[in-house]
Amino acid sequence: MDAILSVRQVTEHLRQAVENRFPYLWVQGEVTNLSRPSSGHVYFSLKENDCLLNCVWFRGQQKDEHFDPLTGEVWEDGPRPSLASRMENGQTVICAGRLTVYGARGQYQMIVELAQAAGLGLWHQEFEALKRRLAAEGLFDPEKKRPLPREPRRVAVITAPTGAAIRDFIRISGGRGLGAEIRIYPVPVQGEEAPPRIVEALERAGRDAWAEVVVLIRGGGSVQDLWAFNDERVARAVRRCPVPVLTGIGHEIDHSITDFAADYAAATPSHAAQLLWQERHVFAQHVDGLETALQNALARRLNDLAMRLAHAGRALALLSPLERLRLQEERLHHAVRRMNTALEASLAEKARRTESLALRLSGAGETCLQRAESAAERAAAPLLSLGRTLTMAQERELSRLETRLQSLDPFEPIRRGYAMACDEEGNLLRSASQTAPGRAFSVLMADGRIRGTVTEVEPLPEGETPPLPPGRSARNPS
Repeated sequence: MDAILSVRQVTEHLRQAVENRFPYLWVQGEVTNLSRPSSGHVYFSLKENDCLLNCVWFRGQQKDEHFDPLTGEVWEDGPRPSLASRMENGQTVICAGRLTVYGARGQYQMIVELAQAAGLGLWHQEFEALKRRLAAEGLFDPEKKRPLPREPRRVAVITAPTGAAIRDFIRISGGRGLGAEIRIYPVPVQGEEAPPRIVEALERAGRDAWAEVVVLIRGGGSVQDLWAFNDERVARAVRRCPVPVLTGIGHEIDHSITDFAADYAAATPSHAAQLLWQERHVFAQHVDGLETALQNALARRLNDLAMRLAHAGRALALLSPLERLRLQEERLHHAVRRMNTALEASLAEKARRTESLALRLSGAGETCLQRAESAAERAAAPLLSLGRTLTMAQERELSRLETRLQSLDPFEPIRRGYAMACDEEGNLLRSASQTAPGRAFSVLMADGRIRGTVTEVEPLPEGETPPLPPGRSARNPS
């Protein structure tokens, strides 16, 4: 090829070659570096041992699954949600999609169209097993965590001396706090050599007994890059360190065994510096606040003293003998005036009452008494007459009611010679139809009761009057 290609041309040739060679493929691997930004897209990598494939799963491709993409079997229990919302680091997945080249970074990546879980990776299983075992030993107990010192002046930093983590840490700390001395303990932060070197640095920082806090930091990376901080030896060395340990490993989404064992885990190396020291303007604001509070307290104190002085002056004036004598004279004058006023009012009232009684006891009073007696007699006469009239009317009504009551007495006819017939149960027989031959009956008379049995019932024709007993008349039944 004779022409000199531009970067864009090279990238385009590579993209076409990759996409033509791999228009659609299935890839299985362990999820790592998982990220879910607010756009809804999912970014992650598939790894296998020391190989890594970057992937992006766009939001528009994250659809519910109506059938198994591997077998074509339709789900009987309905569609299943996309794995995009449930994917997690360490999970083994099978992804389907196409390969392309992302020109902005000059790297190839996989555009995922669908994915299925295939189980957890070995690294993730190892991580979880170690985490559970150390937690059961109490290595992560919150009660064992030590508080970080406020505004430390001596800080030991364990990290790679040339990495971005130490540069960020020093840059952030340079604009915060009131000045501190930082001592760096250089160690490798990835690879097989890293765990023993980190343990040695932690032990040396503890033996030096110089630092107020030990900071263990490392920049972001893949799970493989950060695996040194999932080493059991490092976690136990952190707990053995006599000085509080602050970690700042990876990014916010990264969590390691060392983070769980540390006294406090920052999200990033920069965050670790922010936790140790406040921004300087905060101190300035704090000083301003203290100055304002002092001025306000001084003003309140002076105002309080002024009020107390004024009160003491008034109290001293009241305690003066001349002032006390003046007050006593005023009270005496007020008492004399009140006594004279009360005496005059009492004498005037008594004079009015005496004059009124004298008038009532004069001849006019006797005439009034006679008139009152005459009026009482005239008023009593009609009342007495009305009382007698009402009494006589009540006596007549009472006599009438007594006569009526006697006439309603059911035994009065019996006493006049009549009798009452009753059935065998004692019910009054008012009609011949209420009994029948053979039934028992009784006749109640004035001087006794006659019992017997009905031999015959003779009903009277309708409208006919029953015959009177011999020797009786209708006018004189007795």
